[in-house]
Amino acid sequence: MKKTSTRLADGRELIYYDQRDDAVRDAVDKRPLEPTVTTSEVRRDPLLGDSIAVASHRQGRTYHPPADECPLCPSQGDRLSEIPDSSYDVAVFENRFPSLAGDSGRCEVVCFTSDHQASFADLTEEQARLVLDAWTDRTSELSHLPSVEQVFCFENRGAEIGVTLGHPHGQIYAYPFTTPRTALMLRSVAAHKEATGGENLFDAVLARELAGERVVLEGEHWVAFVPYAAHWPYEVHLYPKKRVPDLLGLDEAARTEFPKVYLELLRRFDRIFGEGEPATPYIAAWHQAPFGALEEFEGVNRDDFGLHLELFTIRRTSGKLKFLAGSESGMNVFINDVPPESAARRLREVASS
Repeated sequence: MKKTSTRLADGRELIYYDQRDDAVRDAVDKRPLEPTVTTSEVRRDPLLGDSIAVASHRQGRTYHPPADECPLCPSQGDRLSEIPDSSYDVAVFENRFPSLAGDSGRCEVVCFTSDHQASFADLTEEQARLVLDAWTDRTSELSHLPSVEQVFCFENRGAEIGVTLGHPHGQIYAYPFTTPRTALMLRSVAAHKEATGGENLFDAVLARELAGERVVLEGEHWVAFVPYAAHWPYEVHLYPKKRVPDLLGLDEAARTEFPKVYLELLRRFDRIFGEGEPATPYIAAWHQAPFGALEEFEGVNRDDFGLHLELFTIRRTSGKLKFLAGSESGMNVFINDVPPESAARRLREVASS
């Protein structure tokens, strides 16, 4: 992998990740851009104890542009985009409309491919490995920023999810705090460790699923399963069999196998609802250990956390979405219409050829 860092016209960082070591990335951003102005502010809820970001400048972000005006495609002739070069393998840049900025963290966009019509599932294993390497590199770099406590790599796909740009891409949020969902996991890990005399909760969950009926697919180094208490109609968790706290901890064997397993999983998601159905909308989310202090989670350190990816769709059946209504949105109590065992069985049935 070759990494080339440069700057866009308004000063934001742009990084190219190339498969070839001889790739030259010297294209200049010719757009007349003014410096980016953000209004990001993090506020803490005194009752719930969690944090939210206020970012009013995002109201003016690009919204469903036509394909020939996509800001994530390479620049061609007079058509200038966020990517000044005429081609790229993987490109990462600071979001022009970030939810978090400055002392409140950082937001980046990850373009998986220059092909506007593709999706992550269409990538080759070599391309998917390059994305993994980019995620890992950005996790490492962002973790060293003084304002960053946790790094979250994720992909939103589909208009139903709220995606405003159709080009295959994901995002990276670098938070100045430990996120509420991660904090819940760490408290559970701490409680389980104390109750069992030192057993790791992530190890216990993985062992239980490996012995059960909800495994979707399994490799030598990775296993994908529908969790016992899945929140979403079709939800799969992908774990490395060797527990590591973050993407940096994966060894070469796990990195090599990941593209094959993950691409197969994504392709099965596109087949859940049958042939002829629109592409399945989904969220794919990497859960990594925070890089900040963990004193509030007594007896827990970073190595106790288990890196994993959670993949889920909001579609519950053909043509119908799972909406977060009163119980889910008002009380955070999910009601799942699809038994996890049935979801796992369906995902095994649609194994791609």
